[in-house]
Amino acid sequence: MEDPVIRIPPYHYVHVLDLNSNVTRVEVGPHTYIRQDHERVVFAPRRMVMVPPRHYCVVLNPVARGPTGAVLVDGAGQARLRHADLDVRLAQEPFPLYPGEELQQGVTPLQVVLADTALRIRALLDFEDEDGNKFVAGDEWLFEGPGTYIPRKEVEVAETLQATVIGHNQAIRLRARKECLDRQGTRRVTGEEWLVKRVGAYLPGVYEEVVDVVDAYVLTDKKALHLRAIRTFEDAQGRVRRTGEEWLVTQEQSEAYVPEVFEEVVAEVQVTTLGPRQYCVVLDPVGPNGQPQLGQQRVVKGEKSFFLQPGERLQAGIQDVYVLSEDEGLLLQALQTIKDTNEEGTEVTRRAGDRWLARGPLEYVPPAEVAVLERRRALALADNEGIYVRDIRTGKVRVVTGQTYMLTEAEELWEKELPPGVEALLAEARGGSTGLDAGVPSSSNLDAGVQHRDRTRAVTYQVPHNAAVQVYDYRERRAR
Repeated sequence: MEDPVIRIPPYHYVHVLDLNSNVTRVEVGPHTYIRQDHERVVFAPRRMVMVPPRHYCVVLNPVARGPTGAVLVDGAGQARLRHADLDVRLAQEPFPLYPGEELQQGVTPLQVVLADTALRIRALLDFEDEDGNKFVAGDEWLFEGPGTYIPRKEVEVAETLQATVIGHNQAIRLRARKECLDRQGTRRVTGEEWLVKRVGAYLPGVYEEVVDVVDAYVLTDKKALHLRAIRTFEDAQGRVRRTGEEWLVTQEQSEAYVPEVFEEVVAEVQVTTLGPRQYCVVLDPVGPNGQPQLGQQRVVKGEKSFFLQPGERLQAGIQDVYVLSEDEGLLLQALQTIKDTNEEGTEVTRRAGDRWLARGPLEYVPPAEVAVLERRRALALADNEGIYVRDIRTGKVRVVTGQTYMLTEAEELWEKELPPGVEALLAEARGGSTGLDAGVPSSSNLDAGVQHRDRTRAVTYQVPHNAAVQVYDYRERRAR
């Protein structure tokens, strides 16, 4: 048989059920309670809930209290409950749990939010806080540290955010999760991206998310950045960039460059350096309007360093300047009508297709309108040596002997064809191994003789002593 005397220690409580009215009430200690016959003690004395400082607990189905804090009861004497409601209780005197109350979350330390940290809070239902701010279910906001977060029954902690540290020559790329105002007060639409370049710790706003940390490209006098716009936008200099437009960023504009969200890095461009004896031909050069001039050319002479703009390319790489000595010349041809200066210093007009010879000594850089056809050298001829020269305009062939001669722009070397028998005779006269077998040269011997003779050289025949040679002039049709 149960002992009717219930001794309740301090800070303990019991629930007593009245079997007649079926109402449960609370008895708290220190107290010695004598149980009546129509009563039953639901459980042995339990310790009250103690919430120390900087802690909290959550009670489900809390009792209703009046303006003075007294517990409200119904007509039967049962404590009135706020069913399905929650009550967040902070540090206070120890308290018992009334019949129907449940401790949904035990005593838990309050969350301390450090500096450069924030909690993203989401409203679970409509409410108005103590400052008169109204919130609608689904609203989100930040609780930024440093501070201690006091939980509420109307909200939940959706996420803990950490600040992103932005170093020198760095930026963070942000994206708006919904339409909002960023920390600079600029309105952003859903999905919009932008950069923050301020050095230090950056805590994203409630509707901002960090996409990436972007490192800057360090530019020098030897390296530039080739960029392309992926959509139309206005850059930091206030210039409107069209979709697909390409441009170059050099050290003069920025020593460390962070590409904007609508800029795409195509490549890192290395500097093109020309020495004092070098030049290059740039195809499709960029004009004053910043657009490539398709089909045009520009000659760049050294000594110089420059960057190729987007769309530009070198025709044949870096070339050496033509340095001509006294016995050298360049055969040139005009690709279009140009103004030029001849050897006497007089200005002349060169029409497209005209040829002329630039004679040394000279340092020559061909302009874009001129093509170099050939580099020629003067031929030194002895008294008994000569060459066949043909005039390409008239077709007339003549022999030049006994002097140092350079072909003009209208002349070319001409090869003289001879019958096989004559070739063999010349080879024998030169002292070669080719000989005549019974007066009939062999094909192998003839081939060997042909290989050794320069056909552009005038034919000379050394007539031995006490010998004679018959020469036939096909124009006059007579022999001598």
